[in-house]
Amino acid sequence: MKVFPPEKIRNVALVGHGGAGKTTLAEALAYRCGAVSRPGRVEDFNTIADFEPEEHKHRMSISTSLIPLEWEGFKINVLDCPGYADFTAEATRALGVADLAVFVVSAVEGVEVQTELLWREAARLGLPRLIFVNKLDRERASFERTLSELQSSFGAGIAPLELPIGEEGAFRGVADLLSDTAITYDTGKATTGPIPEEMALREHSIHDALVEGIVVADDDLMERYLEGEIPSVANLEATLAHGVSAAQVFPVLCGSAVKDVAVDRLGAFICEIGPSPLDRGPVEVSGGGSTTTVAPTPDGPPLAVVWKTVVDRHVGKISLLHVLSGTISPDAVLVDSRTRTDQRLHTLFALRGKEQVPVERLSVGDIGAVAKLADVATGDTLAPKGTPVSLAVPGAAEPALCIGIHPKSKGDEDKLMTALHRLQEEDPSLQVRRDDETHQTLLCGAGETHLAVVAERLARKFSVDVVTEPVVVPYRETVNTQAEAEGRYKKQTGGHGQFGVASIRLSPLARGAGFEFVDEIVGGAIPRQYIPAVQKGIEEAMAAGGVHGWPVVDVSVTLFDGKYHPVDSSEMSFKMAGAMAFREALEKAGPVLLEPISKVEVTVPAFGQGDVISDLNSRRGRVTQTGTAEDGASVITALVPTSEVLRYAVDLRSITGGRGSFTVSHDHYDAAPPNIWASVARPARATA
Repeated sequence: MKVFPPEKIRNVALVGHGGAGKTTLAEALAYRCGAVSRPGRVEDFNTIADFEPEEHKHRMSISTSLIPLEWEGFKINVLDCPGYADFTAEATRALGVADLAVFVVSAVEGVEVQTELLWREAARLGLPRLIFVNKLDRERASFERTLSELQSSFGAGIAPLELPIGEEGAFRGVADLLSDTAITYDTGKATTGPIPEEMALREHSIHDALVEGIVVADDDLMERYLEGEIPSVANLEATLAHGVSAAQVFPVLCGSAVKDVAVDRLGAFICEIGPSPLDRGPVEVSGGGSTTTVAPTPDGPPLAVVWKTVVDRHVGKISLLHVLSGTISPDAVLVDSRTRTDQRLHTLFALRGKEQVPVERLSVGDIGAVAKLADVATGDTLAPKGTPVSLAVPGAAEPALCIGIHPKSKGDEDKLMTALHRLQEEDPSLQVRRDDETHQTLLCGAGETHLAVVAERLARKFSVDVVTEPVVVPYRETVNTQAEAEGRYKKQTGGHGQFGVASIRLSPLARGAGFEFVDEIVGGAIPRQYIPAVQKGIEEAMAAGGVHGWPVVDVSVTLFDGKYHPVDSSEMSFKMAGAMAFREALEKAGPVLLEPISKVEVTVPAFGQGDVISDLNSRRGRVTQTGTAEDGASVITALVPTSEVLRYAVDLRSITGGRGSFTVSHDHYDAAPPNIWASVARPARATA
């Protein structure tokens, strides 16, 4: 692939709700510019973007795919992003390197939740946006309804540049509101002509409103327009491009990716009014305790960020680069600002789906790839020697759902951890934790589908079959009443025996107080050197688990009497006596099960507040605070038993239609109601 100057590069992220047709649109764009001889079909599993077996199995995009296209003197780096909620992190990372977000919206389903969420993220980034209303050839498709939803959802700035000609099965073209012409399609071939008579009046009215909306952004153009001069299409497009680049105007185009209607116009608009990397302005980098800005110039120092990592079973690790400054050539040596290690960039290439397309060099603003960079991770900045600056990259969102995981075959533990580490290189939103108390390896991600895909990739890429299980909740035990007991350990084995007697008083402490040991031995009932052994035996018995099998906490143990033998007593005998006394006293006192309580903070649109509070109450939760976020959303804080929120990510998505989010953190332990004691499984160590 030839090298393009930065002003001729367009980095475009195709985003929107799952099923809107993003992958089909990317395929249609590739076909239009000759990158493929015939467009693939999602249903036939032969598209450029969706090539992973897991994408075929789940019939959805899972990873962001890069598809570089040469389009009439321009290079368009198309980033086809997943639209399913579990893979939002992939789309978010793509928005971070895009210069234009093309929101693909289905004319049948209209504006859906992932479109709303990603629109807010693009707005936060100040990213220019364009909307393509797709599937106008389908039954129940409505451009008018979809446009109304776009305007009500996203407010001012929504500017339709086209109107559909024909409806549903009769959809055959678009009316260009800038040029007042109609473009109709027959098997992909475009014909330009006058606006159909039946829609001419409405089209002219919208055309006049559009022109007035565009010229108001340019004082000189506005003055000439008021004097009666009709602005040329070129002048209108130039002024429109400024509004798009400033993220103030959001053009709306329409068409059908499947029927290849108006796809060519989308490609042309991306090139004509879409911003180049030079239009996006400088980026802020940090280094040496200060921050500075780096302008996107081809003559600047070579600087790139690794925005995505792909682990290929045969090639190894592939790092996708976004060039922020300068030009990168093969065999260039840059420094990883995080590890301070030199990295030689051998062969450079562009990824077109899974195909590697060689490139001579990567200019500022371009997106490319390099293989086998050791110790380089997603988010790392590659900078010139002596200039270890780095780009601030947002951290991954906290995972919403965890499961327990272990290898199906014994002995594969190390192999599993190595494989999980490799997958984390690809997917920073994936977290792996080890719970030393419950002895579980926890795999945490965005949702059920996300974690299912990880398990499938472990088997396919690394030949590690795994077993998944629910997360074990770490309960505790304590007492509410006082009890006394005597532990007597006596053993004769022929020579010296074992003998120790310890009398203790077990009392409750306040929640969170832990453990207290009180020595009240007087008169030498137990020699001083053996008292620490009694305490150690008690502490080990507490850790081993009480009546329900869980560690015992928040108790005070008073050692007030005992007996010893001058020959047979030892530290071991008193350690055993202490443990025996504790277990008997615990049973007498009537142990109480303590459950962990989590602090849950839910952010949800105001209309969903009542449903969320009702659901939290049904989970034995207690709402402690409600408030309002800056964007008007409701924020609900509640204390909820941890066992009731293990799958809250799945349930909240259902309750709020995917519009709710939450954070959860451990808060404290509290007594569990007796009716749930029987349903709490004993920990594995207690039954082993």
